[in-house]
Amino acid sequence: MQKSYSKAEKELLVKVGYKIRAFRLQSGLSQEKLAFASGLDRTYIGSVERGERNISIINLHKISAALNINAYELLKLEE
Repeated sequence: MQKSYSKAEKELLVKVGYKIRAFRLQSGLSQEKLAFASGLDRTYIGSVERGERNISIINLHKISAALNINAYELLKLEE
């Protein structure tokens, strides 16, 4: 069952996904390598980057650790 998000909520998910993708590319990692390093599935990483998933704090921490950055950096969004 898919939850329906408001436009503002969807935009937030997309912004966080974009930040994750930008840091991943800056680190020279493929989605597959980031998935392996974070212990998550590649398809999960892809859906997070596209803003299709409401990522949990635990998974945000796993991804940020794999990217060698603080999770805060992924949540720092320009308005």
